[in-house]
Amino acid sequence: MNPIGIHFGYWTQSWSSDPIQFVGRAQKCGFEVLEINAPKITRMSDKERDTVKAAAENAGLTLTYSIGLQGDMDLASADAATRKRGIEFLQDVARAMKYLGGTIMAGINYSSWPRKLGPDEDKRVLTDRAVEGVREAIKTAEDCGVIFCVEVVNRFEQFIMNTAAEGISFAERVNSPNCKLLLDTFHMNIEEDSLRGCLLETGARLGHFHLGETNRRPPGRGRMPWLEIFGALKEINYQGAVVMEPFLVPGGEVGRDISVYRDLLGSADLDEEAAQSVRFVRSQLKSHYENI
Repeated sequence: MNPIGIHFGYWTQSWSSDPIQFVGRAQKCGFEVLEINAPKITRMSDKERDTVKAAAENAGLTLTYSIGLQGDMDLASADAATRKRGIEFLQDVARAMKYLGGTIMAGINYSSWPRKLGPDEDKRVLTDRAVEGVREAIKTAEDCGVIFCVEVVNRFEQFIMNTAAEGISFAERVNSPNCKLLLDTFHMNIEEDSLRGCLLETGARLGHFHLGETNRRPPGRGRMPWLEIFGALKEINYQGAVVMEPFLVPGGEVGRDISVYRDLLGSADLDEEAAQSVRFVRSQLKSHYENI
């Protein structure tokens, strides 16, 4: 059965929060995977990395790494220095991941986030640059045993790949066994004609999977067709983690960047909401993978 995880941003308003503070909470809620901020680990000393690594191992948690490149590291930029900075940064992330453990680096690691297409920009030209940048950066990922998962997101956050079909085309052009797709139910719900269909189309190229309701509540708190989704994951024999990425609380840079403008938590407790969602997801997975 797929290991169940949670994105650290669920508990914080700052992308640069120390991941150590979320290890115990993730374990207590019943998670097996904790997704942490990739840029943060590049700024850690080896001693700090050792502390996080030991805490995760003691809690029985696998680490995955989330990334959204900033504008000054955009691999699709017309500026060569900007692209070079982004490539070098992704190489640093891969090396830090090798030290910490964990193999999944996923997110907007091919351009910048959020990013709109400018009035004088050509999507094809920018996509070409992004492909070339990933081809260069992924060499280090291959050396470090890192799976480079490019995330397919909705049109309001990025433009290079909004559908699984566009993500597949991108990965095929990169032409590396380490280039996979990250699909996210929140984005799929906006852009895909068929949730099951896009998962079947992606097949073995699916390297990582994010869970969330249509309004970014935890799974089980909305109207997402989970039976269809988990059934499709079984059809393609997806064995990787399913990591929920809910955002409920406005404020701070996380609330700003994710566009959380109203309190979705109310009087509920973050940890209890997460624990209930773990139980929901696990029951759904069991019904598909174990036929009980």
